[in-house]
Amino acid sequence: MNDSQYTCPQNREEVINTYFMEHRAKLIDVAAYLDRLDRARPAGDEADFRDVAFRNAIAILTDGESQRARRILELFSDHTTDMPQSAEGMKGALGAPLAVVAVAQTKASTEGGAA
Repeated sequence: MNDSQYTCPQNREEVINTYFMEHRAKLIDVAAYLDRLDRARPAGDEADFRDVAFRNAIAILTDGESQRARRILELFSDHTTDMPQSAEGMKGALGAPLAVVAVAQTKASTEGGAA
């Protein structure tokens, strides 16, 4: 990268000094969440779309590509424009679009794995 591509006013050491402990704690929280999921009984045969989206987001974190925050936000965003037929019984957002499961299941079936 040349100097015009560095948009953060801090250098890497300053960023680490400022944010490392905060993000270390968040990473430990994520690890604890995944451990809880590993210890929990499955609710059924189908993968939960939120779990699929979460694991896809983790893959984005480690893929070495740029703009991880934007790509994860897009992953968790529902891009449909259709209005729901009824919101009765809903208490809020689901946190991830249902389409994530269909994509993951299609990918798993073509790779011979399970979603």
